[in-house]
Amino acid sequence: MIAIEIHLLLDRLEALLVESRQMPFTANVIVDRERCFDIINQMRVSIPEEVRKSKRVYQERDRIVAQANEEAERIIALAREQGEELTASHHVTAQAENRVQVVLERAQREAQEVKYGADDYALSVLKQLEEHLLEHLKTVQNGIYTLDSKSEEASEPVAR
Repeated sequence: MIAIEIHLLLDRLEALLVESRQMPFTANVIVDRERCFDIINQMRVSIPEEVRKSKRVYQERDRIVAQANEEAERIIALAREQGEELTASHHVTAQAENRVQVVLERAQREAQEVKYGADDYALSVLKQLEEHLLEHLKTVQNGIYTLDSKSEEASEPVAR
């Protein structure tokens, strides 16, 4: 939702530049500073929401990892409990130890897979956020550059 809002603001900023009156014999345009600053300020309000969103992704990843660790501990405890019940005979004990080891390894693999999946998801979301932020930053910098260029031209005396 926020990305859409930022894209709409960028579209408004772009439309403002397109609608602006062009200076004769240059590629420069005269921009309504008030409208431009209004759009930039709206973008500044929207971007922190993207940052909060990335924090929520990290918290969700941590929650998933904690949940996977709890599940792994539960499986390990269950495997140990089953192993203790099977210690009645040597043959049964050997089988139980093998089963405990298999369950333990499976639980560790599953926990690791969940952790890697959560890390990959968080990385993907953060890369998308970085792309959005860089795109918006470039647009804002271009707007500032354009406004600075115009204000420098406006302050230069006209040769007669």
